[in-house]
Amino acid sequence: MSTFITKPIPLEKPSIGRITRPWGSFSQYAFNEETTVSLMTVNPGQRLSLQSHTGRSELWIVLDDGANVQVDDVIADYDSGAEVWIPANSRHRLSCSGDSPVRVLEVAFGNWQQDDIQRYEDDYARPAEGEAS
Repeated sequence: MSTFITKPIPLEKPSIGRITRPWGSFSQYAFNEETTVSLMTVNPGQRLSLQSHTGRSELWIVLDDGANVQVDDVIADYDSGAEVWIPANSRHRLSCSGDSPVRVLEVAFGNWQQDDIQRYEDDYARPAEGEAS
């Protein structure tokens, strides 16, 4: 497997700005940083492959109740609002344990590319390395 590291990858979860305004508040997950933001939706009873990436770390912000997340050997259920840090090279997987689809906003730090994916388990018989639908 090739190593894809071309941009800085934080070793730990970056600090998150929590800003209060008269109307409420907002959280700032990346401030003038180079990131890739994706919205993942997993249907009930489905899950992503157990995978890792050499080129990026990921911060997952859970938007819906019913997210089941594995990071290395730790598996936990998360509800809306939870934040999960996934360091580069960590094995991780998102599953939907609820009756409705679960959405997770992914903020990826580093070089986002599907070619650096390493799959350890996959329910859909996709290749162990690289991009696959």
